[in-house]
Formats: sequence, C-alpha cells, structure tokens
Amino acid sequence: MSKLFPGTQEYRHRHAGVEIFARIGGSGPPLLLIHGFPQTHAMWHKVAPDLMRRFTCVMPDLRGYGYSSCPVNDAKNEAYSKRAMAQDLVALMTSLGHDRFSVVGHDRGARVGYRMALDLPDTVSCLTVLDIVPTHAMWHNFTVRLAMKTYHWLMLAQPHPLPEMLIEPNPVGYLDYTIASWSKSKDLSAFSEDALSDYRMHYATPEHIHATCNDYRAGATYDLAADVVDHAAGRKITCPTLALWGTAGIPSETEGPLETWHEWCESVEGHGIDSGHFIAEENPQATLDTLIPFLERHAH
Repeated sequence: MSKLFPGTQEYRHRHAGVEIFARIGGSGPPLLLIHGFPQTHAMWHKVAPDLMRRFTCVMPDLRGYGYSSCPVNDAKNEAYSKRAMAQDLVALMTSLGHDRFSVVGHDRGARVGYRMALDLPDTVSCLTVLDIVPTHAMWHNFTVRLAMKTYHWLMLAQPHPLPEMLIEPNPVGYLDYTIASWSKSKDLSAFSEDALSDYRMHYATPEHIHATCNDYRAGATYDLAADVVDHAAGRKITCPTLALWGTAGIPSETEGPLETWHEWCESVEGHGIDSGHFIAEENPQATLDTLIPFLERHAH
C-alpha cells in the first residue's frame, strides 16, 4: 500500500463494535473518499496525489471490505445497510476532528455518501457520486439492458448460501471477470497490478465474499426501503452535488443519470466521462478536471 499511497498514514477507529480502517494523507479541508464493490480504498491511488495537495484525504475501507471488520448480519440486513456504513464513517471523521466534510463516493461508496447526505445533512458540505443512480431508481427502472449489465444486483442479493457457494470456488476469477466486464475496454488494462493485488487479496476470503453479498442483500431490502420512505416524503439532498458517470458505465444504460439525480437533489450538476464504471482509475485526469473545481468551490 505504501507504494500506492506514499506519504500517508494508517488509522483504525472502532464504532459500534466494528473496526474501520482508513488511510489518511494530505492537508487542507477534510475530504472523505469512499470506495465501492468489489474494491478497497486502493481505488483512489491515481487521483489521491492531486487531491492530497489540496485536501486532507480520508480513505476508509467500508465495513465488510478491505482491512475493516466484517460484522455478523441480521434479519433486516441493517448491519450492511448504507445507513450503518454512513454512521461508521461519520464516527471515523468525528474521531479525526472533522464534524463537516466533503464526500466523494464510487459505486457502493456513493450509495453510502448519498445516504449520509440525506440522514445527516449537517455533516456533508458537498457530495460527489461516481457512476451510480440512487438505489430506488435502479430497482424501479430495470430494463433488459440494465439487468444484463447489473445481474449481480439480483444474484448477490439471493439468500445465503447461493451466491457465496457459486463464487467461493474461484473468487479471484470472479473478481477479475467482474471488473473487466464493467470497464470500457472490457479488460484489466486500466488497473495497476498493486491495486488489483489488493482487491484480490481481500475479496478472496470467505468472510469478505459473504460480507459483500450482505451489502447487496441490504441493497434489495433495508436500503431500498430507506429510499422509498425519502422518495415518498419528497426529501432531497440539500448540499451541492456533483454526479459523474462513465459514458460506458452502469448508469449510462439508464434513461438519464443527471435527470434522475435532479429528482433527489436541490442542486446538482454533472456529465459523462469517457470511461467505463471505474472512472477514477480508467480516466483519472478527466475525473480530476471536474472534481477539483467543484470541491474547491464547495469544500470548507
């Protein structure tokens, strides 16, 4: 990891019985960077140097991922809900002295970020979501093309032990296939070997396979229910929001990512990036070119 993130330090914080690992570096206003599936905080390594010159970057591993704990799940899947994950990260940031901060999230991490902005609006000064539309929109607007691209939403959410049983015999093969299939190039050429090694090492253990399935089980149950309540109440994200997506990414199969985010945000801007799903690794410069000006306007 030191090769990917020179000049950073490791930090661990325990909250509600769960230990959260984070890597911290840089100086300036606090910025929380939240990874997605099936990755770890290592996904930020290409954009971190530029961001750390301007911001104090806190890059955690979500519960169930990387070096963080894999708690026992519960009948409601609350333990792996985005609400629980958001509370972990607010506690982490508070322990570092950051009561209000900017949030950038990719994939599952972006779902944690927007849930945090809805539940705890005083903590999030601005929000950036990378290559997602809200969980409510995903589940309510499936098309054949979207379902084929995001089959894992349905497969990983199946009751234990079905997805675990299918993945455990060859987890590295499944991870490599999954990441490649969501990239624009349909291969692993955009990913550094050091980052891939980190993703493979963590994902290959049965406890992480189970935890990440629990993440998707929560997506189909607890997380969707939380979105339904907010959508019905007309509750919106109040902080300035930036939505970026890959032109060959997952939301590109929807009717319009920015239009969807307008339904959920009081103030949102954004556009597509020439990339697949992993825009921070496939096209880091284009990501930074939009992200840094947005953060510099709104971070404090």
